[in-house]
Amino acid sequence: MMADGFAEYVGQRHERLCRTAYLLTRDWATAEDLVQTALVKAWAVWRRIEADPDRYVYRILVNTHASWWRRRWRNEVPTDVLPEGPIEPDFETSVAERSALWVAVGDLPPRQRAALVLRYFDDLTPQQVADALGCSVGSVKKQLSRALARLRVDPALHDLKMEALQ
Repeated sequence: MMADGFAEYVGQRHERLCRTAYLLTRDWATAEDLVQTALVKAWAVWRRIEADPDRYVYRILVNTHASWWRRRWRNEVPTDVLPEGPIEPDFETSVAERSALWVAVGDLPPRQRAALVLRYFDDLTPQQVADALGCSVGSVKKQLSRALARLRVDPALHDLKMEALQ
């Protein structure tokens, strides 16, 4: 039998959790696996976390990703060249800028990336991010500050005109 509220929670939050997981992992298949793993872990303790599940599910998501990241094989590098035909210049520029940004975000340490994704993509408050990461609000602010500072000085992003980083 499904625990009260779990099916509704999954129905309401699954898509957002998948997007968050994608931003953490940068791979849809891995993101879906990460969300499924997090939801299985949440299901096991649902009766305890039912009152405020988001903070626990995000924490499970980030911690599971961190444990996977530590074990990941890092010798394979994706290619930058895709087998595509010509693209409109504006669209191509937009894609190149977005790609450069996500490469730079992907190069951040896992805790900085997690804080950045949870705070600015999922629009969580610093307190909610702290709860999800299992740390203090001050630590979240420090991680965000360091992440944004790294993005500001990233040579690949120098030519981009991005208001969010200024």
